[in-house]
Amino acid sequence: MTKVKFFAKNAGFEIIGHSSKNENDEAGRIVCAAVSSAAYMAANTITEIVKDDAVAKTSDAKMLLRVKSPSEKTAVVLAGLQLHLGELAKEYPSNIQVISEV
Repeated sequence: MTKVKFFAKNAGFEIIGHSSKNENDEAGRIVCAAVSSAAYMAANTITEIVKDDAVAKTSDAKMLLRVKSPSEKTAVVLAGLQLHLGELAKEYPSNIQVISEV
């Protein structure tokens, strides 16, 4: 299962895990591709278009984006990502979980 954690005060997100249970899990592969694409688009928008100061790291089954001083534009991008992934979690609850820090 993929777990997505959004940090408080729009300071970024962390994604851990694979959405697929095995190589025959087509729904898991679809979710994994959707999560990856959306997360990369959000991270690239924040770092390359908005130009907020952020640390982005990726490795196998993990992505981290920490924004030092998030702007309003970054907050909007992260809210959009959270909405998108939240809706995906409603449709595929056994593949993705979205958590928000308070």
